Amino acid sequence: MAMWDRIKDQAKNLQQSQSARGSGGHGQGPFGQGQPSGHGPGHGSGSSSGGSKAQLIGVLKSQLASVKTELKSGAYRDASMAMCALVAAADGHVEPAERQRVEELIVSNEVLQNFPADQLRQRFNKHVDRLVANFQAGKAEALQEIAKAAKKPAEARAVIQTGIVIAGADGYFEASEQYAIREACGALGVSPTEFGI
Repeated sequence: MAMWDRIKDQAKNLQQSQSARGSGGHGQGPFGQGQPSGHGPGHGSGSSSGGSKAQLIGVLKSQLASVKTELKSGAYRDASMAMCALVAAADGHVEPAERQRVEELIVSNEVLQNFPADQLRQRFNKHVDRLVANFQAGKAEALQEIAKAAKKPAEARAVIQTGIVIAGADGYFEASEQYAIREACGALGVSPTEFGI
């Protein structure tokens, strides 16, 4: 439980810093389109009755949705699919039901709807297949793909947030998933402590 509380606190801090950055330049677009109240420093604090995992996932999804218009590059798409595959295969194997569940989460994710569902499925399954065939080689390839999003800090953080949302969707954030996300943070040059991991 403490892990989720830390991640929730980090998510709030990240949301506040994104709000502060969003007041200038390129960031104005997404903040001004239908979600102005979702970016104040107090957002989410009123309904915080213990910091449930569902609330955390909601906060991260809101953060991602707030920058949706900035997350349309191929680098973000490809890195996010590699991240999702790493999370799905974090324990060394992927059951068919788990693959299908993660696919459903991917195609129903508001931000990932910037991309055609068949592109997302293809890239996700390519990485999962490689991870299942040879975990170490597949992981190295996925991390290389993830690293391509490092050029844009907002995209890099969004890739990590996407991974956390997918990992936590089942109500659990397993040690192997946390480790996979920490490795992705390393590939992106982002501190895992920023996300409480």
